[in-house]
Amino acid sequence: MGIGQDIANGKQPRLDWRDGVPVAEAFADPYFSLADGLAETEHVFLRGNGMPGRLCDEFRVAELGFGTGLNALVTARAWDGPGRVAFTSFEAFPMARSDMARALAAFPALGPLRDDLLDQWPAARMTLGALDLTVVTGDARQTLPAWTGAADAWYLDGFSPARNPELWGSDLMAEVARHTAPGGTFATYTAAGHVRRALSAAGFAVERQPGHGRKRHMTVGRLP
Repeated sequence: MGIGQDIANGKQPRLDWRDGVPVAEAFADPYFSLADGLAETEHVFLRGNGMPGRLCDEFRVAELGFGTGLNALVTARAWDGPGRVAFTSFEAFPMARSDMARALAAFPALGPLRDDLLDQWPAARMTLGALDLTVVTGDARQTLPAWTGAADAWYLDGFSPARNPELWGSDLMAEVARHTAPGGTFATYTAAGHVRRALSAAGFAVERQPGHGRKRHMTVGRLP
């Protein structure tokens, strides 16, 4: 489905649950850290992209893997204006509202923003405080090349490259670079060598940094 269409009919993921955290059956991988998903998002995706300091009016964030919406919510919490931030997320398997509510119940600190997301889901366009959210459903290998936008910061948050290699291939990483503004950045929780090489080949200056929690490393980068 394309931008602007309702996403209620998207294929929903089959889930297991582990200590309140949803785990995708197809990839045997949790949607967020079993330790502290909110802290993981702040460490990897916000600080990894130099945020919230870089956030400003008309700043553009894009994401591979919307999942529970946690990253969008944490970003919305970090920006209360003045002005608007645009957030575009690419998701192949949009989660059922009931599953999303169950997952996000672990984060009471997101209170009103979480409720706003659940009230609007599964609309393709939503408003979370001062953040304008668009969710593009379908295989990112098709939907990202067709996207006419660009991002100042990317969150690369697909499932583990070992389990979901389709979302980490060199062709898709090249599309990420093609849809990045000059001086734009990316951050991801993975430090897999083939992912770092693909992003470097796409034109990013790639750097390995300390990861969240027990994860030793993560990867960040900037487009010259």
